Amino acid sequence: MRRSPGEASLRRRRAPVRLCVALAALVACTIWLWSSSAGLTVGSYKAHDVDVNKLWRTAESKGWRASSAPRSYWPPPPTEFETNGYLRVRCNGGLNQQRTAICNAVVAARIMNATLVLPELDTNSFWHDESGFVGIYDVPHFIKTLKYDVRIITSFPEISTNGKSKKLKAHQIRPPRDAPVTWYKTVALEKMKNYGAIYLTPFSHRMAEDINDPEIQRLRCRVNYHALRFKPNIMKTSSEIVNKLRSEGHFMSIHLRFEMDMLAFAGCIDIFTPQEQKMLIKYRKENFAEKELVYRERRLIGKCPLTPEEVGLILRAMGFDNTTHIYLASGELFGGKHFMRPFKVMFPRLENHSSVGHGKLEENTRGLAGSAVDYMVCLLSDIFVPTYDGPSNFANNLMGHRLYYGFRTTVTPNRKALAPLFMDREEGQTAGFEERVKQVMLTSHFGGPHKRIHPESFYTNSWPECFCQVNPVNRADECPPDNIYEVLENQFLSEEGFGEVKATNQADSTSQPEESTI
Repeated sequence: MRRSPGEASLRRRRAPVRLCVALAALVACTIWLWSSSAGLTVGSYKAHDVDVNKLWRTAESKGWRASSAPRSYWPPPPTEFETNGYLRVRCNGGLNQQRTAICNAVVAARIMNATLVLPELDTNSFWHDESGFVGIYDVPHFIKTLKYDVRIITSFPEISTNGKSKKLKAHQIRPPRDAPVTWYKTVALEKMKNYGAIYLTPFSHRMAEDINDPEIQRLRCRVNYHALRFKPNIMKTSSEIVNKLRSEGHFMSIHLRFEMDMLAFAGCIDIFTPQEQKMLIKYRKENFAEKELVYRERRLIGKCPLTPEEVGLILRAMGFDNTTHIYLASGELFGGKHFMRPFKVMFPRLENHSSVGHGKLEENTRGLAGSAVDYMVCLLSDIFVPTYDGPSNFANNLMGHRLYYGFRTTVTPNRKALAPLFMDREEGQTAGFEERVKQVMLTSHFGGPHKRIHPESFYTNSWPECFCQVNPVNRADECPPDNIYEVLENQFLSEEGFGEVKATNQADSTSQPEESTI
């Protein structure tokens, strides 16, 4: 039927409207489908259905559990007669930066088919103690746990030359930052074969995090979450503190990264007195590359550590009251009591390892041992709150460890989203402040499994490589068989037996290095 000119004109006017409605519906449906599927896969909380009391429990696992055991053929490490050489690294930085470096050292030894010499920890430049690896970690446990992965010895072996014995000397190399696996398989391996041993220093951030091999990533998890166990005295002190805190109910741990080095690095100095600003500027010039940093700009992009008062305001907005029991993990806070006073008014039940510990730590509490105790207490706390997360630091590794340790609740403030709210409050715009903070905070994953998106670190979130599902949707996520370690042990013993035959055949050789293992 032919339409009149008026009807045709009306249809032309309605067409753009209908198109807009259709597009809006399409976008709405797409968003709904994406959020629904995300809810099924990552197990995050939604702002409208979170009861703060539920945060004292672990996050929803969605059927996932931690598993870093190999899921494909994993040959034993080389024997002393098959090794390509010896690798030692010097791990610089703080406790958890060193921890990451140790994981990378094990991976480097594995991919080079090398023997790993116990890593060296830089404990003098920052920590001012002499603890070293053997003073912090359980060495026999470390070596035993990784026996299916790498061969580890405590020191370079002696070699015989012209009837005289001397220590094998390693060739020193400075690895490139975030070096790819190919660098270790080519440049480093060539030097190792030429000299017999290499010494990589410094070794902080010297291996790329993104490695397209799930088995290698799982090896990192085995090192980080299984092999690196602190010495018995540190574990005992940590356990005593946790038991004492638990005897009074739930407790929360907070890592306050409000210390001179971080504030100077971040360039967040305007809130301090002129004298304090001079100290921060001096520290920055002496320790970091020169760069113009504007406080307001740094804060708006989330680069400034939260102040103790801001942390208190966040927790109060979320619904935590002044009876909340809190364990503080931190070094020496910059700015003194002035910055802690508002936090203590809001949350008076505060503890640290000095106030709640049974007796004094053997080592300086500013050193590695004190940091190790803080690490364990934060790992075992019901809720953990990091106030500044960065590459390989304390909070970063802890978030990953808590995820692996059963999806333990972590409340991670979004500093970038919160910065405008705090700045409005400082300018007197307080209307709806707590509700706005709550809306920002309650969109977090709270420690549940979620997809790792750049720049999130593998050490912060090892899902899905180091996790599996009992009833998997994808075969790649299937849990390894229950007897996986029995299989690995049989492979290991078989390889060891073959090595003993070789040793017998070469018993008369005087050029073969001798070495001791634990």
